[in-house]
Formats: sequence, C-alpha cells, structure tokens
Amino acid sequence: MGVWPAVASFLLVALLLAALYRPLGDYMARFYTSTKNLAVERGFYRLIGVDSAARQSWQSYLRSVLAFSAIGMLFLYVLQRTQHLLPGSLGLPPVPEGLAFNTAASFVANTNWQSYSPEVTMGYAVQLTGLAVQNFLSAAVGLAVAVALVRAFASRKEDTIGNFWTDMTRSVLRLLLPGAFLGALVLLAGGVIQNFNGFTDAATLSGGTQSIPGGPVASQEAIKLLGTNGGGFFNANSSHPFENPSAWTNLVQIVLMLAIPFSLPRTFGTILGDRKQGYAILAAMAGIFTVSAAAMTALEFSAASGEAGSMEGKEQRFGIAASTLFGTTSTATSTGAVNSMHDSFSPLGGMMAMLNMMLGEVAPGGVGSGLYGMLILALVTSFIAGLLVGRTPEYLGKKIGPREIKLASLYLLTMPTVVLAGTALSFAVPGIREDVQDTSILNPGLHGFSEVLYAFTSAANNNGSAFAGLTANTPWLNTALGLAMLLGRFLPMLFVLALAGSLAAQDRVPVSAGTLPTHRPQAVVMLCGVTVIVTALTFFPVLALGPLAEGLL
Repeated sequence: MGVWPAVASFLLVALLLAALYRPLGDYMARFYTSTKNLAVERGFYRLIGVDSAARQSWQSYLRSVLAFSAIGMLFLYVLQRTQHLLPGSLGLPPVPEGLAFNTAASFVANTNWQSYSPEVTMGYAVQLTGLAVQNFLSAAVGLAVAVALVRAFASRKEDTIGNFWTDMTRSVLRLLLPGAFLGALVLLAGGVIQNFNGFTDAATLSGGTQSIPGGPVASQEAIKLLGTNGGGFFNANSSHPFENPSAWTNLVQIVLMLAIPFSLPRTFGTILGDRKQGYAILAAMAGIFTVSAAAMTALEFSAASGEAGSMEGKEQRFGIAASTLFGTTSTATSTGAVNSMHDSFSPLGGMMAMLNMMLGEVAPGGVGSGLYGMLILALVTSFIAGLLVGRTPEYLGKKIGPREIKLASLYLLTMPTVVLAGTALSFAVPGIREDVQDTSILNPGLHGFSEVLYAFTSAANNNGSAFAGLTANTPWLNTALGLAMLLGRFLPMLFVLALAGSLAAQDRVPVSAGTLPTHRPQAVVMLCGVTVIVTALTFFPVLALGPLAEGLL
C-alpha cells in the first residue's frame, strides 16, 4: 500500500468516526443521566440488593470499584486453576499459579496482557465465562469512573458523585453488549470464525498433519476491540486470519477500537451543558493521534530501504500503512491488540508505539480512562495558564486549589513511577537481572532493554501489547507485571475519584471577563503541548537508553 491509499484509509476511518461522534456521544449522555431503569436492570439491582437511586460519596464509589474488581479477579483466578474440572476445557491442564495471577490481574485491569498462547492454554469455559466476561466488566468500570468525574464538573455543592452500580450496569447493558453484538455480526460477515470445534487435524501440502484450533472468536473479538481490551483468542491476535481475515475487517476493527473513546468528549460536553468543551478535548485527542499515526507510518515507510525492509513482522494482506494505523490505534487506546509484530518495527517506529502509551493513553485512550486522563491534563493546563496570567486557576467553573493540583499530580506521577521502577528493578537487582537477561530477553543489547521497557510501559498503562521477543512467563515478570497492571489501573482511579469528590463539593465560579476560555484553539494547542512535554521530560532519558540509541546506530 502506497502513501495515497494510506491517506485514504485514514480519511475513511475519520469519516466513520465523525458519523458516530454525535449519535453515540449523545446516546451515552442520555442513559448516564436518565432516572429510568430498564426491566432487566431493575431485576439485577434487586438481585444484588442495590438501590439504584441512592448516590454515593467518592469514598463509597471507590470502595465499590475496588470490591467489584477484587471479586472479579478472585473468580477469574479460581476459574483458571480449576480449568481441568470444567466442561469445555479441551483437555487442557490448570493454569499455573503465577500465570493465573498475572492473567487475572491483566483482564480485571483492562490490560489483557497475555504471557501465554491462548489457544493451547485456555479452554472454552475460561475464555467465555472468565476472559470475555471481564472484557465487558473492566471496560464498564473505566466508563463508570469517567462518568463520575464528568458528573463532578457539572455538579454544584454536592457530596456525591453518582452510583457505581448504576453506571457500571448501564455501561454493560446499554452500550457494550449491544455494541459488541453488532460488531460480532459484522466480523462474522467478514469471515471471522465462531464455532466450538476444538482442535481439528488437517493434512498439509507436505503430507503431514496440523492441528487447527477453532472457537467462539467473533463474539470475543468484538468486545476485545470495543472495550479497548485487546486480548486475542489466538496467540497471533489480530494478525491471525481467523480473527482478522481481510483489509476491510482490519478497518472495522480500527473503528471499533476508536468509536467509544472518540465519542466520549461529546458525552462530556453534553452532560456539562457546554459542547464546545467537548470539541476542545476531541481536537486535542485527534491532533495527537494524527501526528502519531503519521510519524509511525513515515518511519516504517522510510525503513523500507533498509536491508530487512519494513514488511518484517507485517501481514501481506494489510501492508505497512494498515499495520501502522492499527498499531497507532492499539497503543493510543488501551487496547493492545496487534495486527503486526511491534517488535519487528524499526527502532523509531517501535518507539512511537511506546510513546503513545507513555502519553498516558489519552489520545483517545481507553474507554473511560482516556477521557478522565485528558481531563486531568486539561485541569493541569488550566492551572499553568492561570499562574501565567496571575489569576486564580480554574477549569470549567471549578477552582483549582492545592488539593486538586496535588491529586492531579499524583495521578500523573503514578504511571511513570511504576514503569521506571519496574524497568530499573529488572536490570538493577543482580538475581533478577541475570534471570531477565538469560531467560526473558531474546535480543540482547539495546533492543533487549527496549523489550523490558515496553513490557512495563504496556502493563502500567493497561495496554497489553508487547515486543514479542520478551518471554514474560517467568516468576519475576508474571509477578512484577501483574502488580504493575493493578497499580497502574486502580491507583489513578483513586486519585480521579478523590478529585471528583473535591470538584463536586464546589460551587461553579461564574464566567467573567477574566475567565480563560478553554475551548479555543490556543487552549487546545497548549493542552497538546503540556501532554507531550510532561511525557518528554519524564521518559526521554530512558528512551535514549533504548529505542533512540538503537535507531541512531
């Protein structure tokens, strides 16, 4: 695929997302603010003993998030450990303890990091009742936290931020389930498989036999993408022809990953009562995404003159541009699905995938997490702008005091701390260093360092993609990456919900002649600048030790 077909593909995706932006964004705003429950929702609330009309403080909301996620993680862990006793196990043994912990943490944290080959590790019972269910629930948790923060910006002197159980239930039943159903039908029409055939032996052209796995792929593929989860049914993920058969299903998968994150700014603006603010957030997200996609594509095209050529690790049915657009989408959201091997990208092309995650995955980010991450950055940008002009900082009518900026700062520092600490420990502690270098790293030297850095960046940002040269199914990496996923997911949620509680308790400051407009192009450019600068200052030194050094050799 040349340059112009690549541009055409990008424009087609942009057109489809533009068509979805208003109806999908307004639809989410309506059901998150509605006081009416569906019959199935009322039945669920009675079953779990929840009053859907009751509103929670931020502390109560946080406890609900943590308790719900902890129960889900425990259930998924036990399910894996007892797999051999369950129907549909395909004769597979129980998942080992360390890997079961890592996988349970991964799917509950919306990371879907996979240190294993799914088709020969997980039976149908675990895939359907464990992994696929968490694809819905973990995405719903992210949406609920984002809506709680949006609601706080729109509130006036309230000590509550909503009801987690209502927000989570509506996210699943009114958005993710119907969206995944429609997505699965489209993927089925495109040739994605959906069966319970187990393993089928087939004769090869050379006269041998090959065991070909089947499974309910289309149903899991749809929510894997729509919920920005990323865990594939097969080890090759979306480069496998059973998951992603053709160029047009590839475009469908890209749109599924971007649909909700790029529509949430409309939801934000509608609930806030100022849609211009939603357009500003959308512009910042779209601007960063476009620059990143163009840079990754240009770097991979320019690498084509090298000895290996930039088609290494890419599928012929997709080509360079469709691979880089998918790779940008996957790492700029929290999806982590891959239709090519990022480990085989040029050093600087692989660095772009890392940078997308190091930005905090806010352009547009995961479902829910991308919006609340960008709103935190917008609040910090307004704080800086307010100090520059010598007035009390405020954002969307809410004053930014010491408590708010401390919580925002803690949010921004969590992910880099987890990434850098995990990477440093992997190389600084003698026993761990030898194990990582001898057992995990396939490519020693600069690229091996990049593989470990990518792994912790992916885990802490709840992405799940990997530089595939790293063998991560080891005691150290299973434990360290599992903890990185949990810390990278739930610590930021703590700070977001605490910030939501602080903002909800405030009255809204009236707009005056001195109010800084946050919906104009200057504000959008400044927001993009703060987003990039915060990342560059934090990660430039460690990037210089890995992909930058490798790319300059």
